[in-house]
Amino acid sequence: MENFWTEVLEFATTITKRVGSQLISDFGRLQATKKEDGTLVTKADRWADEEITKAIAAKFEDHGVLGEETSHIFPDKEWCWIIDPIDGTTNFTRGVPIWGISLGLLYQGTPVFGFVYLPLLNQSFYGYWYGNSGLKGPEGAYLNGEPIHTSLDDPSKSHLFNLCARSIEVLKRPFPCKIRMIGVASYNLLLVANGAVLGGVEATPKIWDIAGVWVIVQAAGGVFIPLNNQDIFPLKIGKDYGRQSFPCLVVSRDELVPTFKPLVEFVGKN
Repeated sequence: MENFWTEVLEFATTITKRVGSQLISDFGRLQATKKEDGTLVTKADRWADEEITKAIAAKFEDHGVLGEETSHIFPDKEWCWIIDPIDGTTNFTRGVPIWGISLGLLYQGTPVFGFVYLPLLNQSFYGYWYGNSGLKGPEGAYLNGEPIHTSLDDPSKSHLFNLCARSIEVLKRPFPCKIRMIGVASYNLLLVANGAVLGGVEATPKIWDIAGVWVIVQAAGGVFIPLNNQDIFPLKIGKDYGRQSFPCLVVSRDELVPTFKPLVEFVGKN
């Protein structure tokens, strides 16, 4: 199993850097179109999704794939990769350098390995989280190979909390931290994992937005809370996840859940 995890990390590192190099050349140069759900897509999104899918099929023949730009149906496979080829397409098309490639590896429907690469920031986040899967292997969360951990600080006006564009109603009430808006679901929550912010909320993320970061946040000591009171994982075989959103709150430690959840739980009711 140890060799397997080494292969998984090497694969994720290699494919995201290769795809990321091409995406950098397209950065800020492509026009986006709207998909049926209103989100943006470019030919670069579709190319990257296809390249990663083909690479998975060549390296891990028995693994399934669920991608933002390909199949949205969770396959009947013990192992499955979930791909977000460009998380932050709006930033990508508008010349904002915060966007990434996100991969989550699921075992029996639940993520156990996550990898997110932000090419223009030269940041690679990854982590391992086995839960009650019975799997064993490397542990922890990392940024560019160095261990990361969530902050142990208490909230204050010198600390940060991340919102998404659909959660700004939070601003109508007093809030214990300064607010930031990143525009990339994965990076919004990864900043909790590396201790930069104390929490973050996403109102309408899809499964490919959170599959990879779900692992990394928890491996770093954070808490991932569904705001609609429904478990996200394990995913169900044969279900179409193309339109389902998973409103969620991420905080740096359990003790902060009572502080932040009442302020953002309306997000799960919209």
